[in-house]
Amino acid sequence: MCQGGDFINGDGTGTTCIYGTKTFADENFLIKHNEAGLLSMANAGPDDNGSQFFITAAPTPFLDGKHVVFGKVFEGLEVLHKMQNIKTGYRGKDVPNLDVVIASCGEM
Repeated sequence: MCQGGDFINGDGTGTTCIYGTKTFADENFLIKHNEAGLLSMANAGPDDNGSQFFITAAPTPFLDGKHVVFGKVFEGLEVLHKMQNIKTGYRGKDVPNLDVVIASCGEM
């Protein structure tokens, strides 16, 4: 999986949300993590959603009931696979050694 959305600290520790609070509650767990290309909320536990998200690169059923799926990549999965091949370890963490930026995206 590839994770992003920490525009506060840039290292996976920062989060915020549009509701004027740091986090917001889980919405539902109706959609399962059963394929590559699903967009899902990253969190540190129940009802702890913020700005961070991840994109699945394979089925990840162990995330069902813990992370809310809210979208799907319809085109460009090859970009996800390229992102997965970038070496990590920046600052001794599981952070890419190169910046990976979503510069443009569509709307649902």
